[in-house]
Parts: sequence; C-alpha cells; structure tokens
Amino acid sequence: MGVVNVTPDSFSDGGRWFDADAAVAHALELAAQGADLLDVGGESTRPGAARVPVDEELARVLPVVRRLVDAGAAVSVDTTRASVARAAVEAGAVLVNDVSGGVADPEMAAVVAGTGAAYVAMHWRGHADVMDAHDVYDDVVADVRRELAERVDALRAAGVRDDQVVLDPGLGFAKTGASNWPLLAHLPELVADGFPVLVGASRKRFLGHLLAGPAGRPVPPAERDDATAAVSALAAAAGVWAVRVHEVAASAAAVRVAAAWRRAASTGPVGTGTTTEAGRATVRVGHAAGRTPGPEGVR
Repeated sequence: MGVVNVTPDSFSDGGRWFDADAAVAHALELAAQGADLLDVGGESTRPGAARVPVDEELARVLPVVRRLVDAGAAVSVDTTRASVARAAVEAGAVLVNDVSGGVADPEMAAVVAGTGAAYVAMHWRGHADVMDAHDVYDDVVADVRRELAERVDALRAAGVRDDQVVLDPGLGFAKTGASNWPLLAHLPELVADGFPVLVGASRKRFLGHLLAGPAGRPVPPAERDDATAAVSALAAAAGVWAVRVHEVAASAAAVRVAAAWRRAASTGPVGTGTTTEAGRATVRVGHAAGRTPGPEGVR
C-alpha cells in the first residue's frame, strides 16, 4: 500500500504532493514501483495535528481518487469520516482505511456495511492532538488485541461482514516508542486471530529513535526508509496482509524476499523462477483485494 498524502502538514512529506496533479503523478509512480493499493488521505494524523474541515478534506481527496481510478489503479481512502468514505467509494475507492477503527465517526460502520467496501480498522485511542497521552498499557499486545476484537464486534453489530475487515495494530498511535516493538514481535498472534493484518510502520518516530545518533537525536523521516523496508520484510514473513509505506520499491523487494522465504520454509528448496513467482504473488495481494469487495479471497 503506497501512501499518497494530499496534505500540507504530514510528518514525512507534508506539502510535496498537496497539488492534485503532483499527488496523481506521485501515486502512479508508486504503482509503477510495485504498490498494489494507493492510499489517498487528505488529513494528517501526525502527532499533534489539528483536524481539517470536512469540505476541505473532500476537496483534497476526491479529485485524486477519481483520476487514479480512471487510470486503472486500485485506490483506498485514508479517512476517519463516514461522509468522506462514502464519497470516495462512490468515486471508485475499493477500501476505507480508518485509523480510528470506526470510533471517530459513529456513522462509519453503517457506510462500510452499506457500500460493501473493504475496511481497515486500526487500533486507536484518540485523535492526533491527544493520542500520546493514551500510551498506557498493562500488556500492549493483549490490550491491542482485545480492543481490536471489541471493534470487530461493533462492526459486526452494524452489519459489516468479516470478509470486509482488515485489522491494523496502529503503530505510533497512542504508542510513542517502546510500545511498538512488542506489537511487531507478536504479529503472528494478531495474524492468528483470523483477519488480514495491515502494518504501517513507515518512517514513524519509533524508527527515528531507534536510528538516533550518539547525541540521541532521532534521524529525520526521509532517513528511515531502510528501517521501514526491514520491518516490511519481517512483517511479511510473519504473515501480514499488507504493509503501508511511503517509499515503495525497497518494501516491494522486501516483501518478495519474505514470500520466497515463507514458500521455501513450507515446501522445501525452490529454484530461481519459483522464488520470483512466489514473490510476485505476494506483492499482488493488495491489488487482488482491490478488485474484490473485500480481502476474503486473498487471505
């Protein structure tokens, strides 16, 4: 999943793709590099970010979604608002990526149920301006799994089918630093809960702190892509459904390596050709999901 931030203030590339023409060109470049889904968002969720009016979010997102769909791309919309989700799906988006898991807007579940779109429910405890205060867990892995299960129950109650749902542990959201690593280390447990899993570690601050120099200063977002690709490889090896990244090429290669590794582990040695095909099949998972109402067929 390639990140397309149509915002002036995203933490990693704010403003670079704010113009619709620039956003579309960037998105198509990500697709050429191996992105199977293009995740278009019009509101920054960086720590401390203020919300934008819904009309502004719609004005940023919809032209880009329409043009990418017209170009034949599989598009997801990154939003917590039901009205934006509905409009984007009507414009051709095939997946709604909601960092609030339906908590921010009580109408979201009904929209997802009504449209039949695939839906990413992320673990979330509050909007960007307050989320850091909620980084308090008894056991972060158990707590996140339990809270995601509660979101699934709420979605089911609203009529959302299980085969529409993808879960996301919400790295960096109400998780400022060390809380992220146990979630990554225990991804197989989240995968075993039975839903496809999306991981969004790309360029996040916990990677910046990991790579900090002797003075303790975190490296800037653009210098976190190698670490992001390492997470992509490990996450894919753990069986996740997709990784959401800003820089696609390295993570696409990492996913192919992990796919070959998993195939060899389950079937024995493979030749060069088989390894390549295994990698390609995994890289295309998101694209396949985008062509169906939900991710059921590509688990």
